Amino acid sequence: MALRITLTLLMTLATMAIAGKRVLWLVTLIRSGQKAPGRGHEPKPRAVNDAEEVLGQKKLLKWSVPGLAHFFVFWGFLILNLTILEAYGALLINRDFHIPLVGKWRALGFFEDFFAVAVLLGLATFAVLRYRNQPERKKRDSRFYGSHTGPAWLILFMISMVIVTLLLLRGAQMNADQFPFGHSKWTFASYLVAKALGSGAYNTGLATIFLLAQVAVVLTFLVIVTYSKHLHIATAPINVYFKRLPKALGPLLPVTDPTGKIIDFMDVENLSEDTVFGKGKIEDFTWKGYLDFATCTECGRCQSQCPAWFTGKPLSPKLVIMDLRDHLFAKAPYLIGGKAVPDEGAITVGDTGEVGGDGEGHHHGVDESGFGRVTGTNPAQYNRPLVGDAASFGVIDPDVLWSCTTCGACVEQCPVDIEHIDHIVDMRRYQVLIESSFPSEAGTMLRNLENRGNPWGLPDKAREEWTQGLDFEVQRISPGEQLPANVEYLYWVGCAGALEDRAKRTTRAFAELLNVAGVEFAILGSNETCTGDSARRLGNEFVYQMLAAQNVEVLNSIERSHPLKIVATCPHCFNTIANEYPQIGGHYEVIHHTQLLAKLIEDGRLTPVESVDKNVTYHDPCYLGRHNKVYTPPRDVLGSIPQLTSKEMHRCKDRGFCCGAGGARFWMEEKIGKRINVERTEEALGLDPDLISTACPFCMVMLSDAVTAKQTDGTAKEHVQVLDVAQILQQSIRAAAQ
Repeated sequence: MALRITLTLLMTLATMAIAGKRVLWLVTLIRSGQKAPGRGHEPKPRAVNDAEEVLGQKKLLKWSVPGLAHFFVFWGFLILNLTILEAYGALLINRDFHIPLVGKWRALGFFEDFFAVAVLLGLATFAVLRYRNQPERKKRDSRFYGSHTGPAWLILFMISMVIVTLLLLRGAQMNADQFPFGHSKWTFASYLVAKALGSGAYNTGLATIFLLAQVAVVLTFLVIVTYSKHLHIATAPINVYFKRLPKALGPLLPVTDPTGKIIDFMDVENLSEDTVFGKGKIEDFTWKGYLDFATCTECGRCQSQCPAWFTGKPLSPKLVIMDLRDHLFAKAPYLIGGKAVPDEGAITVGDTGEVGGDGEGHHHGVDESGFGRVTGTNPAQYNRPLVGDAASFGVIDPDVLWSCTTCGACVEQCPVDIEHIDHIVDMRRYQVLIESSFPSEAGTMLRNLENRGNPWGLPDKAREEWTQGLDFEVQRISPGEQLPANVEYLYWVGCAGALEDRAKRTTRAFAELLNVAGVEFAILGSNETCTGDSARRLGNEFVYQMLAAQNVEVLNSIERSHPLKIVATCPHCFNTIANEYPQIGGHYEVIHHTQLLAKLIEDGRLTPVESVDKNVTYHDPCYLGRHNKVYTPPRDVLGSIPQLTSKEMHRCKDRGFCCGAGGARFWMEEKIGKRINVERTEEALGLDPDLISTACPFCMVMLSDAVTAKQTDGTAKEHVQVLDVAQILQQSIRAAAQ
């Protein structure tokens, strides 16, 4: 008895010392990050969201097989904590220990056995999935490519040993009459193990051995968890609780100073040469960023859904987070450990270990995948640039940083709510605003925005050319004027809708539909300027704030006796005005044109009558779908058109595939891998549609260009068209009116 107690206490104290030291180190490191304003407000919705995503496994269950496996392993982990308490009681108190009040309930014994078996089945599922998706065999097609696969197998083995020793313990206890639940078939798994062990007197000794083995395995597992990616067992609920709570993915966060105050680029008097914009080194990240890095499970769901990675580009959201985490941990002794900050010096291979790449000059810090790794805690680690090519041993390669389309697939799929886009854009901000380093093609777009207020550099008067030839008058509103009482909506046309030829057709179609429905609307015309979406996603917060402030001033100057309602045909304009302008004092009711069209049809103000006997597939724009959760209205509009047959692509709605235009990628040449718009268009063409529909002018251009290329090389039928939802609806309405 004394020996058993001594061994148990020694193992427990050793584990607490080893794991506790690591936990204290992690807590200190995460708390050393910059302030992250607003993370603690709204406790009730945060608690509800935590319950849904952690206890309910909401995001994990989006992938049915691995999701169900994880669901049972997770709940098994919670339920089987009771068996650890039972084991400690049997070791430290008496062999017949049971939990007070409920410890002899057969139902409790059944659930413990059920979840023990369920965990084993879940682990077997994980093993099969990992084996079938081995990076060594599937290379980039494996979502585990770049993950630490060795430690993952170790964890699966350790959890298996926890369950195996538990069942052996329970079987031996049952035979030795030490089992709290008696000889009951309710504890079916323990009963079968007891039968296998036999009924000899040796079961008393086996029970003690398995008790010590059970506790030893559990404690060893605890130590491994604190030093591995499975740290997410503890950090995930915290990270999920402190996630941003916008509708859908929400707006980009504003640039803040170290105190958490929002930086106003228009207030130049409060800016100094020492002001840091964005993230230029790891210590510029907030504590929430550090928590993100430490929470990554390396599951690769984000990587598998990333359009850049899927089309052969070097960006993997998972590897970005892993690289930042590894760099943070390597630099930690200088940040919180009191180690003297080293002098700047050249980074050499000898200082840092083997450094490699992906064969195309792009580097990530991953071993098993074939990538090299800059490792070790040394002066070279401290002086590594956060963004830099292989020659400078940067943590993040520039081609990785600039491949992101900000589509949001990574954030949508991440089961622990890591905010990849925020971190990528913050690093872009530093590169653009401090280093003046960004793809040269984007420079023309930025200059046009600054000088002309639109990315094409066209004169203001061109914004109203789309109205020419309409058989009705389009009302204009100037800054400071009174909004006419009969005007229901201010139509925000957007740069593309006013200036790009293909998008102008959508603009005209939508305006004509509003006229048919008797909806009074007005436009700003030449007084409208770019919302700044592309500039902000590129990282140029200065240009964004300049444009946004101008638009907010114009909108706020409009006198009105009723609320200003804005409708936009561009999801990027829609998202920026609705979600991001409130950050600078612009609060408006904003609706997308597909939402308004669906409502007009529902109210009977628009009635599609004429058949459109064609097959159509709808492409979800990222900034309408994932960023704002608008999935149903466009489909409702298409579904209202007689004889129009809709077919869904495999990747649709919240798992839709980007067209490649977001994140200012529309203005940058796609030089690496397969073109994203071609990949998406090939998927659409695989359904043999007559029409590919969308609800975004940038998606329209990207998909149209890809269809044209496919028609040129003979792989797409000549009659295939790319049309906005409004254009297809107009065919039915116009034909009926003729």
